[in-house]
Amino acid sequence: MKALASVLIVAAIAGGPAYAACSYPRAPANIPDGATATLEQMVAAQKSVKAYNDEIKAYTDCLKLEHEAAVTKEGDKLTKEQKAELEKMQVQKNNAAVDEAESVTARFNEQVKAFKTKSDKDKEKKG
Repeated sequence: MKALASVLIVAAIAGGPAYAACSYPRAPANIPDGATATLEQMVAAQKSVKAYNDEIKAYTDCLKLEHEAAVTKEGDKLTKEQKAELEKMQVQKNNAAVDEAESVTARFNEQVKAFKTKSDKDKEKKG
């Protein structure tokens, strides 16, 4: 019963208004195929990936601030286990966001390589 109460308190804090402020950013909808994309499409994709990475940074910063605020606000009421659970949740959210951002960046970088390869071949044909 004590464990259930612990989980309910952590869920109430995590689901409360303090955590509603951190909005998970959406990944760029379309990363063009570098083998067929135009320079303008690649530049636009670069801007959207950079903006997304900036949004992920803001999101992870927000998670940290909200975690600190929750622990400060409820600190005296939380057990050591509840504080550890809040920390675990914050770390999981942070890591998931960073992993996704790294994946998006890696996909974009693959397409940049394909674009450069295509551009080099186009130059050889002209030259």
